[in-house]
Amino acid sequence: MSDSVRPETAAFRELETLVRHLGDELAAFRRRALVAEARVREIDGMADGPLVEQRALSDRCAALESENSALKGRLDAATSRTRQMLDRVRFIRQQAQNGVEAK
Repeated sequence: MSDSVRPETAAFRELETLVRHLGDELAAFRRRALVAEARVREIDGMADGPLVEQRALSDRCAALESENSALKGRLDAATSRTRQMLDRVRFIRQQAQNGVEAK
């Protein structure tokens, strides 16, 4: 600090800068609060509809889980039948190769 600047003037400038920054921060917090309040009002406004939607989604989820279980059962059965057919094809191929070799 130079000798020509009085201490109270420097302190006043520093205080002025701090108050300006504080005002900027306060404005930013206010903007964020307004956005958050708008979002809360939006969510509160949707409170009536989602209960019905939640029940519909829950029912749909239960139906899909049931369908998924049935499809898994069908897939397991198809896999088992495919393995049986593959085993039969291998057996027939071995029999055919043994018959050709025997002749």
